[in-house]
Amino acid sequence: MLRLGVNIDHVATIRNARGGEHPDPVRAAQMAAAAGADGITAHLREDRRHITDDDIARLIDATGLPLNLEMAATPEMLGIALTHRPPAVCIVPERREERTTEGGLDAAGQHNSLAPFVARLRDAGIRVSLFIAPDIRQLEAAARLGAPVVELHTGPYAHGGDGELERLQAAAAHALGLGLEVHAGHGLTTANVGPVAAIPGLAELNIGHFIVGEAVFIGLDAAVRAMRAAMDEGS
Repeated sequence: MLRLGVNIDHVATIRNARGGEHPDPVRAAQMAAAAGADGITAHLREDRRHITDDDIARLIDATGLPLNLEMAATPEMLGIALTHRPPAVCIVPERREERTTEGGLDAAGQHNSLAPFVARLRDAGIRVSLFIAPDIRQLEAAARLGAPVVELHTGPYAHGGDGELERLQAAAAHALGLGLEVHAGHGLTTANVGPVAAIPGLAELNIGHFIVGEAVFIGLDAAVRAMRAAMDEGS
């Protein structure tokens, strides 16, 4: 069955708007787990705009679900990953001025800098994924780097780009042919997730902003269950 990873970053965004401890992203992760999530995703940004180091330490033991730690390929983040050893790390591009991750990682152009980073994580027993555009060149670079997983950037599809679904389908097929596990995420909602969930061979979707936004209106439990149902209907 297609797995659902719930990204709880924006629960921390709300907390940080006022400071203090409420709402607690760890509690959100526990509620997502109870509602049927298969994993928890959290992005530890260099400026700590939402998730903090303390959140990561607490999340690893909070739910019994695997934590997928999104991070930039920097020495600081590598040290944090090797200290906490989450089950999975997704390497993403990061620019401090962006509101959210705006594009895929340039795995092809950054091969030499990414190679030792990926190797250190894999040697530590951490499953490594690369968040990349659905582009053949980037997929083949990911395979050369030894990353066992790619997460396809679905933002252009979510924003209604012509031909983007077909691009995702072709990329997933090519990735599977390279022996890669295929995940996807960014901008997915209950309204648009179905065609992505139907892509053959897709193993996991990581979704956060829409789920947290819907939770304002219907509650987190219901928002997770609604996304799970939309995924299941599509797949």
